Amino acid sequence: MAKVNPNRGKEITNTRQKALELNLDQRIYGTIAEIGAGQETSRHFFRAGGASGTIAKTMSAYDMAFSDAIYGKEESGRYVCESRLHKMLNHEFDLLIERLEDKRVCDTAFFSFANTVATKKYQETADGHGWLGVKFQPKPCGPASEVVIHVRLLDEEILSQQSTLGIIGVNLLHACYHKIQNPEEFVLSLMDGLTSKRIEIDMIRVEGEGLKHFDSRLLGFTLVKHNMTEAVIFDPQGNVLQPAEVLYKKNIFALRGSFRPPTLVNIDMLEKGKKQFLKEEGVTEENSITLCELTVQNLKGQTNLDRHDFMARVDLLAQLGQMVLVSNKSEYYRLSKFFARYTKNLVVMALGTFSLVELYKEDYYKDLWGGLLESIGRLFSKRIKLYVYPIRDEKGEYVNSHNLPLPKSLKYLHQYLLENEYIVDFETYDKNVHHIFSRDILKKIESNDDSWIPMVPKVVAKTIIEKKLFGHS
Repeated sequence: MAKVNPNRGKEITNTRQKALELNLDQRIYGTIAEIGAGQETSRHFFRAGGASGTIAKTMSAYDMAFSDAIYGKEESGRYVCESRLHKMLNHEFDLLIERLEDKRVCDTAFFSFANTVATKKYQETADGHGWLGVKFQPKPCGPASEVVIHVRLLDEEILSQQSTLGIIGVNLLHACYHKIQNPEEFVLSLMDGLTSKRIEIDMIRVEGEGLKHFDSRLLGFTLVKHNMTEAVIFDPQGNVLQPAEVLYKKNIFALRGSFRPPTLVNIDMLEKGKKQFLKEEGVTEENSITLCELTVQNLKGQTNLDRHDFMARVDLLAQLGQMVLVSNKSEYYRLSKFFARYTKNLVVMALGTFSLVELYKEDYYKDLWGGLLESIGRLFSKRIKLYVYPIRDEKGEYVNSHNLPLPKSLKYLHQYLLENEYIVDFETYDKNVHHIFSRDILKKIESNDDSWIPMVPKVVAKTIIEKKLFGHS
């Protein structure tokens, strides 16, 4: 179940109460347009009573010809997509302003709510999903702001999916007028009356004058932190991306790390690993994607998840031109399953030799009936590989996947994975950076020992010093 804020007990979380509160607010007036799963959001407002004071129009254009005549055609030919949602929001909001701005006194905050959804069909394996959004004036006669989310509908029954969609629609519209002072509270309120077994919110994006204090990346971080989604993706420009659109049918090269801060070792793993990855059968620049992956476990401070620490790492990786995946998948087999949802092509996860040793620790898999063996079976398939980056031990010798010190009980399991090329070593690597470890750099930063500077990319060092990151003073 999704986590909730313990201080939310006295606030309105009931769907009918939220709809009624909006209906009784004489400032708010707008339209609701819903495509694909019934008029589930507008239904709540009509049933709550007083909807005539809030809703100027509701509509649902199911026929494609009608929908295209109103909103225009999509180049992709799809109807359940973000571009369709934006056309709906803009069209309905512009109509409101055109037809009603001169007819209502300047104490009205107009809004347009829209969704475009595909529910899960009978006997189909794919989950239902949809785009929801609100274009709204936070204050009467003020500039418009916009919130867009993408959801996965996880209920098996279509009626349950429709019910879920109606609830989150009300939550979203209510949050736009009653939760915009607190970004984290805004996100948490979207799950009122719902659980993560019914719905996943895997993307949220905001823009506009009234939401300048929001950062879409922190909103995405909040989704993962509170188990409202499994992972979020950020591009180098800081945009939040929807995982299905980024990963669908791609060959994926992923580097897991703490990146606190990104080091020359990380850069070497990315550059050498990607070069090796492109030699794999069927992999090209055009059909592949590279990700730096952070788990929320790697974002933990001493007592809690530190959003400032998170933003620092994401910003540094963005400056290096990297796309970032933040997940709640601490175990590699769970990350493998996440990728398998979107692609059947090759997935390579790069890791250091120390991390490979950790992979074999049976204590990590006590929650699995089959323990370590089950985790290995879940992790590897014909299209999953691990690239192992060597380390230099205390004697100065390089340790890779072939001379890895493992207990005798794991010898034959490890040999099987090597011989079937589920685990392969990096073909090349820079021997001049093997002495670099993030933990040592952090100690040097905190103690004002500038010998850490040559251990990270120049742009990373410059930013750490200028912004006083990671305890630099």
